[in-house]
Amino acid sequence: MRVISGAFRGLRLTAVAGNQTRPTADKVKESMFNMLGPYFDGGQALDLYAGTGALGIEAVSRGMVHATLVDRQYAAIKTIKTNLALTKQPEHFTVLKQPVNKAIRQFAEAGQQFDLIMMDPPYAQQQVLAQLAAFISTNLLRPGARVLVETGMDVTYPDEIPGYIKLRRQTYGVAQVLILERSEENND
Repeated sequence: MRVISGAFRGLRLTAVAGNQTRPTADKVKESMFNMLGPYFDGGQALDLYAGTGALGIEAVSRGMVHATLVDRQYAAIKTIKTNLALTKQPEHFTVLKQPVNKAIRQFAEAGQQFDLIMMDPPYAQQQVLAQLAAFISTNLLRPGARVLVETGMDVTYPDEIPGYIKLRRQTYGVAQVLILERSEENND
């Protein structure tokens, strides 16, 4: 597992010990970021269910100014901190050990907004549609912000997701990736 492109390109990242975390394959990660941009001109990223921190690290490597990485597992948090140390730029990252829904409420209460939210929840515990709705209702997304979601194939998305424009949906074996953009009607 490595950083694909940008400032940290080629950096080898540590995997989380055990089988509680399923890292995104490099090939899938590269495709995901190619669909997103593939580079950013600043901005704030949020990596939910961060696992190894690979998506947040990749976002900063490709130009995001800062990434907040959220995971509730101790082993994941320990691995994220190890991987952030490898970047030699820990000031570009914030790590939170807490459940995702609690973090969403905390960001909303603080009035925090993001330009990119990435989430790769455990396939057996997906609450994706509810969390997408929460991003809109709590105003977590800046105008034009994008959301990248990796889920199992068992998640069925409706034709329209309120508050979003579907930009792309791609399948990769047992996984699917959905890229959304906050719709103009929600840009207050």
